[in-house]
Amino acid sequence: MNREERQIRENIIAKCRWMNASGLNQGTSGNISARYKDRMLITPSATPYDSMKPEMIASMPLEGEYGSWDGPLKPSTEWRFHLDIMRGRPDVGSVVHTHSTYATVLAIARKSIPACHYMMAAFGGMDIRCAGYARFGTAELSELALEALEGRNGCLLANHGMIAVGANLDKAMWLAVELETIAKQYYLSLALGQPHILGEAEIAETARGFSTYGLQELKAKPTKPAKSATKARAAAERRKPEKKRSSKR
Repeated sequence: MNREERQIRENIIAKCRWMNASGLNQGTSGNISARYKDRMLITPSATPYDSMKPEMIASMPLEGEYGSWDGPLKPSTEWRFHLDIMRGRPDVGSVVHTHSTYATVLAIARKSIPACHYMMAAFGGMDIRCAGYARFGTAELSELALEALEGRNGCLLANHGMIAVGANLDKAMWLAVELETIAKQYYLSLALGQPHILGEAEIAETARGFSTYGLQELKAKPTKPAKSATKARAAAERRKPEKKRSSKR
């Protein structure tokens, strides 16, 4: 493998270890994939992240023989929805799947998340849908996930967990964290009573704000106009000490 591919593989492993250390996932229940040219790189099945090495990451073609793979270990049992998402969504460069606590609690209750927070705008719509239930690793689950992800960057999987997608690994993981955060906020607001839900106008306004977020220009410091060579020489002459005149006796 070349340096670029190795870096992506190493980043996948780093993200896996981070999501477990942060509490976003537990054990080997989650999985991560990333697009690399015409292939998908995905975590291997049932392999502890701490012992995972770049060479262990499975590689699958995005086109050609469906489900074929290269590597010493077989890909995650959830490879179907990872592959189907990337095949159907050219905008997606990475998929993160976790069993994070609050997202999974809502998924067990089969509750979609409404626009309870303005960060919902990061997911592309007015809600984060909860897909129907199907056994893990099945084509049916993949179909349900794709349906729930239509026009969205994240979804819940009934009685299972959640999926977040992004243009790259960093963006997908950021959205996974945001999804779990919104799930927790919604869950706790339900405990207090009836949450106030934002309307389409508020979410659209936030989405417009996101379009320029982090893109502010740095203003250059004003510079003094350079003096002309003639003026600079004249100023230098004025600073020279005057010579004493001699007098004849």
